[in-house]
Amino acid sequence: MAVLYINGTILTMKQKETAQALLEEDGRILCVGTQAQCRQYAQGLDSLTIRDLKGQTLMPGLIDAHSHITALASTVDLVPLETADSIPRLQELLAQAIRQRKTEAGQWVQGFGYDHNFLTEHQHPTRQQLDQVSTQHPILIAHASGHMGVCNTLALEKLGITEQTPDPEGGKIGRDERGKLNGYLEETAFITLARPQSQPDPSALQRQLDAAQQIYLSYGITTAQDGMTTPASWQLLDEASRQDRLKLDVVCYWDMRKLSEMPAHVSDRARLRIGGVKIFLDGSPQGKTAWMSRPYRLQPDYCGYPVWRDDQVEAFVRQAWQQGWQLLAHCNGDAAADQLIRAVAAVEPQFPDQDLRPVMIHAQLVRPDQLRQMAALKMAASFFVAHTWYWGDIHLQNFGERGMRISPLHSALQAHVPFTLHQDTPVIRPDMLETVQCACRRITRQGQQLDPAERISVQQALEAVTINAAWQYHEEDRKGTLEAGKLADMIILDRNPLCCPVSQLTQIHIEETIKEGKTVYRRKPEVSQKQTD
Repeated sequence: MAVLYINGTILTMKQKETAQALLEEDGRILCVGTQAQCRQYAQGLDSLTIRDLKGQTLMPGLIDAHSHITALASTVDLVPLETADSIPRLQELLAQAIRQRKTEAGQWVQGFGYDHNFLTEHQHPTRQQLDQVSTQHPILIAHASGHMGVCNTLALEKLGITEQTPDPEGGKIGRDERGKLNGYLEETAFITLARPQSQPDPSALQRQLDAAQQIYLSYGITTAQDGMTTPASWQLLDEASRQDRLKLDVVCYWDMRKLSEMPAHVSDRARLRIGGVKIFLDGSPQGKTAWMSRPYRLQPDYCGYPVWRDDQVEAFVRQAWQQGWQLLAHCNGDAAADQLIRAVAAVEPQFPDQDLRPVMIHAQLVRPDQLRQMAALKMAASFFVAHTWYWGDIHLQNFGERGMRISPLHSALQAHVPFTLHQDTPVIRPDMLETVQCACRRITRQGQQLDPAERISVQQALEAVTINAAWQYHEEDRKGTLEAGKLADMIILDRNPLCCPVSQLTQIHIEETIKEGKTVYRRKPEVSQKQTD
């Protein structure tokens, strides 16, 4: 069945081209151009359905350049803590969930999404404060960044963390002034040690993944990422693929610490593939674990810290190149960016014919001189530009003038560094139009204008989440623009983002998400998914 889309604005994202009509059949675009051209092309087809866009806008499906879809799935049933504005309120949310869910003694209670920066106390809760919620349930709460969290006393016991447990490399186990555990776990101490022994049954995991997919699709995303794939998350995705439950494409980047468990052959998976490998080089700027070349503003002796030594990072990069894997490296601070640049510069000349497109993930505080080095090394950046809104005020507190330049998109354009934009979901919701708005405004929650010279246009921001993101995935021949021969991955918007005020971009509705010609999401008219700033 062929479908002809007419009577709307069709943004091809091929430079600034628009079209009158688009013809697709069996999940592929056949023709894009005038109505006459598309109708002439359709004359030889067996059947044709006309889709009247009624003045709405058709454009390519949005491509998520970095997030964690299985991590989002794992948060579906957790206690939401985003609204906690104080430690007593956080305690109340946890206690309320235990009562409402009738959680039995001994069962894990897990929460997600608190941010100490926005609590009245401006500090993480302690194990004793979580003990006040319950001493009968092991409690584990995760920070919104995913880089740190807090356990109550019973949870620490269940996880086998004692006062004798040493800090793992690249992480810290929190202790008070007497050396006693305070429940706080940071970076690798949280990421590797805080793993509850009880896990949902397989059917519950698949239900959670279905819910996570619907969230992505509701924001117009047709390709998503699993940005730190482990054997467990791969098993979940692989089973979903085998059951034909994946409604969007998922590209996995394997945790380099677990390479021995990486499957050898993963071809012929429906909407699922391994795109390469992922490493962490530092932590979170708002959590003050990002590795900086100069100290944090109010801590003259503290620069954050690395996860790995230089020789280890170089070995990781060399291994990736030898295997032909694309490398994604988490770098927030400029010292971490320096470490990645050094490693790639040392290894890249040994593989002159490889087109692996390494990506610096987040690149929050990358400097102009580093962007020039990245361009010479053919290294891309994927910016978490929504930091300007969500944590911009915190970055100004932590970094002073350096905080004004976070996510330097315009400088990346001038340096000819290819870049994409992402949300790092579940850190924030996968709202790519909000991200586009942040790239064009650079306004903080408190109304502070961050360096306006680093703003980009709406066209450039949309390219970063369509054609540029397709290029990052080595899929520019299949996705990212509306052109004949490409997949019919498309979205319908209620208005043209290029023709509305930047301040109204977050008010645009994703009316429909189409994956390979089939509608996989349609907005219910009575439900508004958007929140205004």
